[in-house]
Amino acid sequence: MPPPAAGPFEGRVVAAHRRHFLVAVGTEAPLACVLRGRSATLACGDQVQVSRVAGGGVIEAVLPRRTLLYRSDAFKEKLIAANVDQIVGVVAPDLSLDEELVQRWSVAASALDCRFVVAANKSDLPGFPSLQARLAPLTALGHAVVPVSATRDIAPLLPWLRDRHSVLIGQSGMGKSTLLNAVAPDAVARTAAVSQALSAGRHTTTHSTLYALPATLGAGWIVDSPGLKAFGLAHLDPDAIVDAFAEFRACSGHCRFRDCRHDAEPDCAFRAAVAAGRAAPFRLQLLRTLVAESESARRSRR
Repeated sequence: MPPPAAGPFEGRVVAAHRRHFLVAVGTEAPLACVLRGRSATLACGDQVQVSRVAGGGVIEAVLPRRTLLYRSDAFKEKLIAANVDQIVGVVAPDLSLDEELVQRWSVAASALDCRFVVAANKSDLPGFPSLQARLAPLTALGHAVVPVSATRDIAPLLPWLRDRHSVLIGQSGMGKSTLLNAVAPDAVARTAAVSQALSAGRHTTTHSTLYALPATLGAGWIVDSPGLKAFGLAHLDPDAIVDAFAEFRACSGHCRFRDCRHDAEPDCAFRAAVAAGRAAPFRLQLLRTLVAESESARRSRR
């Protein structure tokens, strides 16, 4: 049954580009909308209240979010997806693969209490075994690493998407778009239509789009996001960062000094965990880096 002529009625943001949005309402075609006011920000996956106006709709309110994935540095924030319960990072056997970037995705997932899954793409290439070795630390942390080939066999990934609200993230060149097209067969046509509706031209990677998954995957949907070169987490305070590292949670509050930097100070519980083999050295280094970035961002905003 169609929604009321004027509204407000509830819908989900399925595409976002600057201040222009597409909102899915029931079974109707997505409605081109603008956001009332300039203080609010929206992401794909947001549930919103919309009123109809001539030529489209106006987003009147954003409903409470369960989760919000975004990246940030000292100067800006970039929203990626809302109301997701799973982050799927796409990697491939490529020399440009940034392993710290992938680790940052895992920290972001942990901070949101979302499941983190690595789609290890291009499993048919000769260099794939070396990729698996590079991803072993993620497996050791309990994250699923799923070998797939976007062009030949995506079946191993499908059970991980069933009934999940996922966001697909990855560096450019890892085959993310090809993987998406294999998972959601209407993605190519939808992407072109969305770009036209949002006046985004042909640069389809500049905006995020939400796709409903095939009925065989239950009620799942997936958000495709632009390729990433960086993933700052400056919005997380130091305590939240520590809490996102499961192997260091028990260390919090057990260093000799309350202001311990977990670097060269004596009787540091974090370094003791590394020395005992309960945590990897690179994870402690990443934790220190993220805390330093967070503190630097807070100083810059004063």
